[in-house]
Amino acid sequence: MDLVSKEQAEYLIIRGDKEYEVVIGLEVHAQVTSNSKLFSTSSTKFGAEPNTQVSLVDAAFPGMLPVINEFCVKQAIKTGIGLKAQINKRSVFDRKNYFYADLPQGYQISQFKDPIVGEGKVILDMPNGQKEVGIERLHLEQDAGKSIHDMDPHNTFVDLNRSGVALMEIVSKPDLRSPDEVNAYIKKLRSIMRYLGTCDGNMQEGSLRADVNVSVRLKGAKDFGTRCEIKNVNSIKFMQMAINYEANRQVDLIEDGQKIDQETRLFDTKKNETRSMRSKEDAHDYRYFPDPDLLPLEVTDEFIDSIKSEIPELPDDKKKRFIDEFKISPYEATILVSDIEVAKYFEEVVAKMGNNKDMKLAVNWITGELFAVLNDKNLEISQSPISAKNLAKLINLIKNGTISGKIAKSIFEDMINGDIDPQVIVEEKGLKQQSDPKALEVLIEKIINENRDKAIEYKQGKEKLFGFFVGQVMKNSGGKANPQMVNEILKAKLQE
Repeated sequence: MDLVSKEQAEYLIIRGDKEYEVVIGLEVHAQVTSNSKLFSTSSTKFGAEPNTQVSLVDAAFPGMLPVINEFCVKQAIKTGIGLKAQINKRSVFDRKNYFYADLPQGYQISQFKDPIVGEGKVILDMPNGQKEVGIERLHLEQDAGKSIHDMDPHNTFVDLNRSGVALMEIVSKPDLRSPDEVNAYIKKLRSIMRYLGTCDGNMQEGSLRADVNVSVRLKGAKDFGTRCEIKNVNSIKFMQMAINYEANRQVDLIEDGQKIDQETRLFDTKKNETRSMRSKEDAHDYRYFPDPDLLPLEVTDEFIDSIKSEIPELPDDKKKRFIDEFKISPYEATILVSDIEVAKYFEEVVAKMGNNKDMKLAVNWITGELFAVLNDKNLEISQSPISAKNLAKLINLIKNGTISGKIAKSIFEDMINGDIDPQVIVEEKGLKQQSDPKALEVLIEKIINENRDKAIEYKQGKEKLFGFFVGQVMKNSGGKANPQMVNEILKAKLQE
């Protein structure tokens, strides 16, 4: 597999003197955050016993009629606004006809020609600059159930708890060009929806998954190649692996003079390969027609405006505010706003720090030590073992010179076990930093007198010995000496 280095802007597959570009489009299926389903009042709670959250509508009993969930409509429009997309005041629900064992009706209620949301865009922050990815459409549809295959004996069980759950299918334009861009796109899309409260983005629970469309073409070519759709990929890592494999598979076929068939494929995560599932259907194969049980959905400007008034500050706007208000770097702001809970935690830390704020310390401790603990314990920041209030106190203790950064790290380790107030730890363990200039002078003079030979060598130009003296002072002070004051006094004393 020959690829360009990650440092370069382009992601190309190279065969001899030929360079192939990868073209990617995503159809993201995002579960709408709602207590009930799209066309019934059944619960959407995750993890319930199989077939316990199924109404007669969800099970497609004869004569049962769907009734649209207004809240799901609002959630779709809110997402469209967050994607800076066109909101269509008239949309139509269609029947998409196909057979699956876990699709009770024998069709899916979806939207085809007239979706609720039209074209929009997502801005990605990439290492080589920002990139705009177009959104083709967002439409509402109902989810199918779940088939569970037991190979011994050969049985298939059907769980209809997900049947009828509201999904937003967000279709991107074919603007993505690498697995890294796909990673950035999914994370940004997830972030926007979490800020809006329209989808929790939990890929482990199936709330966010995607069909990945991949094609290749020679670099510089204008026409797209034949695309293959990789169905139902439920993690960013697997999306990236699937794209890598599929793009190289297609290039190999072209190089061998073979034709790429337009088809739907599955990604085998164990073998790290895609395999054919079926030939790719076109729209006419699904025999779309307007659902006769549902009237066209019509919304007013007033209805849309009322939803716009509820839109919170979104990641891009928050990033700009963080840069302007807190004077942090664009890179730091991007990390902090990438997740709404991280942004909330950061802002709470800043608020609790009071007037004498040190933004650099706050950013470093959150993205450094705290993130490391969360990763190690596999926790979300909302589950942080250290509260924003106590982290702010720790940062203030460093800022005002009560403790050194080194001592702060040992205190931080103690704080993890029960969210202990750092001031209490400092007092109980006697960790207050020694910042009395006179006391430090006495200690430093003692160290110099005990190492007079090294002091002479330092004066003669052996400047590396300065570190030796600093180490001795810190050792003799039990690590409590104020490092900045030690450096200043030590330099002056060694020159005497």
